[in-house]
Amino acid sequence: MTIDRDGLADFLRHRRTVLQPEDVRLPRGSRRRTDGLRREEVAALCHMSADYFARLERGTGPVPSEQMIASIAQGLHLSVDERDHLFRLAGHRPPARGANSDHISPGMLRIFDRLEDTPAEIVTELGETLRQNALGIALTGDTMSRPGPERSIGFRWFVDPTVRELYAQEDHEYLSRLWVSGLRGVQSIRGRESRAGNYVDLLVQRSAEFRALWERQEIGLRPRETKNFVHPELGALELSCQTLVDPVQSHALLVYTAVPGSESHEKLQLLSMLGSRAVR
Repeated sequence: MTIDRDGLADFLRHRRTVLQPEDVRLPRGSRRRTDGLRREEVAALCHMSADYFARLERGTGPVPSEQMIASIAQGLHLSVDERDHLFRLAGHRPPARGANSDHISPGMLRIFDRLEDTPAEIVTELGETLRQNALGIALTGDTMSRPGPERSIGFRWFVDPTVRELYAQEDHEYLSRLWVSGLRGVQSIRGRESRAGNYVDLLVQRSAEFRALWERQEIGLRPRETKNFVHPELGALELSCQTLVDPVQSHALLVYTAVPGSESHEKLQLLSMLGSRAVR
């Protein structure tokens, strides 16, 4: 496949002009004259320089990599069909859809972008973190930037002992069984050659605890209604986890809340201060 520079430029310009500041939680301001978003705003959303994005809109500059196109597709809140079209315009084969895709749907992103006062994250069916808000990072640390399988909380649980420090000791045994049960369920749906199957093979090699639990053949365990965190600065937090699932992409939006008036609710207010420091 070869790049269609003019088609790519036209598509990017159009998507930039139809995407409104309110769609991405940006202030409109009284002096805005541009239809849609400014180039520098889109560039920031796509994690690139404004000059690089401007050259793409002019049909000049280097051929963008697949990673760059994926970042643009997410930053512009494209649907999966629009994302695939963007990849083809850039001369690349579109990535996988569904469970193997890291592309978050625009609808889920719009909901996520409005969650500013409570911890929230978007994860894959394997527990791989795709997006966290500031309070989410303040609660569990930055798990988005972990490499490869380590983006998955279930994988980290068995290979990194420090992960368990964030959860109450009395819950560790059940959480271990829960992650194994969940991984077995995903593998049964996706098959042994899937990413889930690869995680199983890696964990069987690296963790005796995982091997022992895998041999128990448990499947179908469900998360408990309350999650008991142990924050390094705030101590114990008892939080409920509400889940919104995208059935097409198999992604889940997790939102953590506390009972109003409880000690954990008060600690969430303090967590917001830690979250504001995290984004500075």
